[in-house]
Amino acid sequence: MRVYALVGQSGTGKSYKAISLANRLGIKFIIDDGLLIKGGKILAGSSAKREPTMIAAAKRAIFMAEDHAKEVRDAIETFRPESILILGTSDGMIEKIVDALGLPRPYEITRIEDIASKAEIEIAREQRVEQGKHIIPVPTLEIRKDFSGYFLDPLKIFRMYGKEKVAETLEKTVMRPTFSYMGRFYISDAAIESIVLYRAKDDIFRIFNIDVISRENGIVIYFDAIIEPREAMHIILKDIQRDIIEEIFWITGLNVLQINITVRGLKL
Repeated sequence: MRVYALVGQSGTGKSYKAISLANRLGIKFIIDDGLLIKGGKILAGSSAKREPTMIAAAKRAIFMAEDHAKEVRDAIETFRPESILILGTSDGMIEKIVDALGLPRPYEITRIEDIASKAEIEIAREQRVEQGKHIIPVPTLEIRKDFSGYFLDPLKIFRMYGKEKVAETLEKTVMRPTFSYMGRFYISDAAIESIVLYRAKDDIFRIFNIDVISRENGIVIYFDAIIEPREAMHIILKDIQRDIIEEIFWITGLNVLQINITVRGLKL
């Protein structure tokens, strides 16, 4: 197995550039922030961006917890990649990751300054420092349930490269983890109930008994409704479920696992 590394200071755009670099080098597997990733899918690991503090995030990123390191080692053994790209803030961090996962020494190390312009690096730093934005090189749908409440936003980039003008579509996720804030935030059930009432008010005559249940990977919402009788009511209710889920996710970043509507009566 050949190990490649991409090194750059925190907030310089490594995760943003990782997929393009991997594609150019013919690498299918990436290790970034505690995750083993292949083709936009998380194969193993737990993201450092889920940790509540920067210190805990740093420990997670270098696989200090043995159970975390073992999970990724076992996945590497199962998939047996020909090559792998490791992202790190320094050569020392790369060495620690390599040691923790039992991988060979890096065959080639790329610096972020080699593949990103000064302007790109400055923009990345500004987004990190001023807006607390981080990027994970996987599509939002892949990690949405694991980062419920972290304010995620999808990022798609369509790019042509090479003499043959090969097209690549890069899907990544922009997020703001808890440790990037100046404090903590909480979203109350009352706020979620308000969103439900607002989003469904044009399609449902009356909503009552709203119940929000929090789970580790998202929330489940129950509510009762009185509706005006219409044709294909089951399709209309499905549309309402979808609209509420999208609205809550867009406003709060929370992953909605289910919207359960019980029709208690009809307005005749």
